[in-house]
Amino acid sequence: MSAVQTARLMDGTGLAGRIIEEAAAKAAEIARSTGSSPCLATVLVGEDPASVTYVRMKQARCAKAGIRSRHIGLPATTTTAELIDTLAGLSADPDVHGILLQHPCGPHIDERAAFEAIAPEKDVDGVTMHSFAAMSFALQGFVSCTPGGIMRLLKAYDVDLAGKHAVVVGRSAILGKPAGMLLLAENATVTYCHSRTADLSAFVREADVVVAAVGRPRLIRGEDIKPGAVVIDAGYNPGNVGDVDFDTASTRARLITPVPGGVGPMTIAVLLAQTVDAAANQLGRSTPVSEGHSVHDGEQRAE
Repeated sequence: MSAVQTARLMDGTGLAGRIIEEAAAKAAEIARSTGSSPCLATVLVGEDPASVTYVRMKQARCAKAGIRSRHIGLPATTTTAELIDTLAGLSADPDVHGILLQHPCGPHIDERAAFEAIAPEKDVDGVTMHSFAAMSFALQGFVSCTPGGIMRLLKAYDVDLAGKHAVVVGRSAILGKPAGMLLLAENATVTYCHSRTADLSAFVREADVVVAAVGRPRLIRGEDIKPGAVVIDAGYNPGNVGDVDFDTASTRARLITPVPGGVGPMTIAVLLAQTVDAAANQLGRSTPVSEGHSVHDGEQRAE
C-alpha cells in the first residue's frame, strides 16, 4: 500500500518576514531622504478584546519596520458621524500616510460610510469602493490586505493561475469578493460560493484552487478537495481552526496553507508594505511601490 501523500505547506510566516524586511528598508530610505517616517493611523471604536489585540499587534509590527503608528481609540458610543469626522481629519493630515479602521465597529456604525471617509491614497487596508474598483479593473491602487497576501503566496509558490478554476468560498467585501477579482486578473476562471450555495461540495470538487474565506470551522472537507489542488485557508476560528479540515485536506492537496502561519501573517505584511508605498507616493519619493500596490502588472484584457 502506498503512503498517503502530504501537501506541501505554504509558509506565510517566512514570506511575510521577507516582505516586512523589504518594507523596513524602504521606510528607512524614505526617512533618510525626507526626514519623515511612514505613519499608519489605527482607529478603534470600543474595546473589543480581539480588536484591541489585533491593533496592538499591528502597532508592534509597525515599530519593528520603522513605521510610526498613531492610535485613536474612540468610545463604544461613538456615532457614525463622529467616526467619519475622525477619519476625514486623518485623511487631511499630511503627517499620516495610511489609515486602518479596525472592524467590526459595532452594529450601530455604518461601516461602509466610515470606510468611504478614508482618502483613497491612504486606504492601505484596501476597504474603500475606490480600491475595490481598482482591483476589479486591474488598475493601480491598494489591494485588500488578506486577498493581496493570498496572491503573493500563490506567486511565491509558482502557482500558475491562467486557465485554472478557482473557487472562492465567501463573499465579504474585503476578502471573498476582492480575492475573486485578483484571481480573475491573473486569468483564472472564478466561481464564487457562499452560505446559500446549494451543494457546495460539488463546486469545491471541481476547483484547481480553493480559497476558503467564509468563517465556518472545517467547512471544507478533505474528500471534497480535488487531488493536486491548491488550498488557501483564509478562515480563522476559535481554537486556531481554519475553514478547511486541514488533516484530511492535506492528504489530497498539492499545496495548502496552515492555520495559523499561512494567510494571517501575510495580511499584516501587505498592510505594512502598502503603508510604506503610500508614504513614498505622498512624499514624492521615487522608491518603487511594493508588489502589493499594483493590482496587475499590465493592462486588463477583456477577452
